[in-house]
Amino acid sequence: MNPVDTPSTPLIAITGATGAVGSRVARRLAGTARLRLFSRDAARAEAAARDLPGTTAASTVESAALDYAEGEGAASALAGADVVLMVSAAETDHRLADHATFIRAAAAAGVGHLVYTSFLAAAPDAVFTLARDHHATEELLAASGVSHTILRDNFYQDVFPLFAGEEGVLRGPAGDGRVSAVARDDVAAVAAVVLAEAAMALAAGRSPEHSGTTYDLTGPEAFSLEEAAAVIGGVTGRPVRYLNETLAEARASRAGYGAPDWQLEAWISTYTAIGSGDLAAVSGDVQRLLGRPAQTLRQTLERSQRQV
Repeated sequence: MNPVDTPSTPLIAITGATGAVGSRVARRLAGTARLRLFSRDAARAEAAARDLPGTTAASTVESAALDYAEGEGAASALAGADVVLMVSAAETDHRLADHATFIRAAAAAGVGHLVYTSFLAAAPDAVFTLARDHHATEELLAASGVSHTILRDNFYQDVFPLFAGEEGVLRGPAGDGRVSAVARDDVAAVAAVVLAEAAMALAAGRSPEHSGTTYDLTGPEAFSLEEAAAVIGGVTGRPVRYLNETLAEARASRAGYGAPDWQLEAWISTYTAIGSGDLAAVSGDVQRLLGRPAQTLRQTLERSQRQV
């Protein structure tokens, strides 16, 4: 019997297993732990489990559908899971309520440790409006009694080319603010380390050393959007520039998308948060946890180009 198939081996559950971060975590842990992969779509979860590298037995990886908003279903799905990666839910106006339901479900299921992907500088009055939900979720976790670790990720380096769009313009009211964006790969690598170490601790009858700890996950440098545009252009070979908008211009340039007010304000606050300086702090937590430097924006984009 493969050691990871042993019933006494802790089971690590990964939510959002078909997403950008969850799928990376699953690939890192495949073949080294018993996994249960969750997605809102059961077929996609099954496909993700089937396609994982390094798995030699069907019993190594399980899959199931899971919806944060369905408390009883989530508690049932989490039954038997020792450690859980809770990837923050999709951005909706009911995300915090869904998080609360899922946290209650994790507590009811007797989860031994939960790792949550939060946001850097999460606070009740955060400039980035969606970071307020993250802060409230952290408060819910603290009150739940569930052992947990908070990973406060900055914006992902990987998405900055998407911000530029087809026209090649990074557009928003960020002024000359700077952002210590982090690579998704680094977030996934840290999450995998924390999950694996928590699983080992629980198997040995110990409390996870990361319990009650919050880590700030950033890149090794803070860059302005003008500098980001130059890096994106240099790596992709297409002209990219930064256009500093006023708040009025930002609302006008996004009005055509027909987004609800809360989402429009969230989009704009992506830039005002950068302009405020809240997202410029550089943390050494990635290097401390991984034993190597965090990736730069250029390294992340060059890796992405090679994979295309």
